[in-house]
Amino acid sequence: MSQTTTAQAETTGEAPATGHGDAEAGHTTEGTVDHGATVFPPLDVTTFPSQLFWLVIFFGLLYLLMSRVALPRVEKILHGRAQQIEGDLARAQALKEETENAIKAYEKSLTDARGRATGIGQEARSKLMAEVEAERKALEETLSRKLAEAEALIAKSRGKAMAEVDGIATETAAEIVAALTGAKVTKADAAKAVAAAKG
Repeated sequence: MSQTTTAQAETTGEAPATGHGDAEAGHTTEGTVDHGATVFPPLDVTTFPSQLFWLVIFFGLLYLLMSRVALPRVEKILHGRAQQIEGDLARAQALKEETENAIKAYEKSLTDARGRATGIGQEARSKLMAEVEAERKALEETLSRKLAEAEALIAKSRGKAMAEVDGIATETAAEIVAALTGAKVTKADAAKAVAAAKG
């Protein structure tokens, strides 16, 4: 590409020559223009060395730029994200363990509360049963005492009634004998007769 430009400049510089020279210059200029129009500059074999040179230069600069600037930044970003992810995972694990410990503590306290409630219920039941048993014994003692008093009173009343029955029977027997026979019977004889009849 630079050779073509140089050739065109030389051709332009030789323009004031003779007519024959003008014809040759015009022919050369036309040949140069024709030569440049037929080959795409990047594919021109004559420019390969300079293209390879600049390719190596730019590739080296790009490599240095990537290795010294871009890649360290990317590595730093990736390292920071990895540390953040590890920190988040560690925090999540800590929260999970804390939650599990809280659940275990809650279950333990719930179990302890149930045990205490059961113990309190059994204690209250035992206390109530003891009170009921004491009241039952006191009631039985009261009833036994009243029953003994009633039996004693009944026995006394029966003895008194039996004594009165004997007296009534003796008087009645004496009056019956007197009414039937007209004989007068003493109480002593009537009592002996009643006792003999009771046998």
